[in-house]
Amino acid sequence: MDILVIIPGGIVTPGTKAVAKKLAYFDTDLIKTGIGFKMRLPLNRGGQADEVARIALVLATDLSSYVQGALIPVDGGFLSA
Repeated sequence: MDILVIIPGGIVTPGTKAVAKKLAYFDTDLIKTGIGFKMRLPLNRGGQADEVARIALVLATDLSSYVQGALIPVDGGFLSA
């Protein structure tokens, strides 16, 4: 039994954009948190859903046949920063 885990980071979706827009007007702590989050991203941007999907696709194929017990962050380097 393979145990492979994808750990997505901050992924930009229409839902996250809408929530961030609404909350940003009312919550200065949220703005500060968002700025701090972006400053920790070596790629300096949020991720796209297809970037996570591409890793899932690789793990679902024989390309990952020798991968066992892996935690795979797809987070733009957030956990490494």
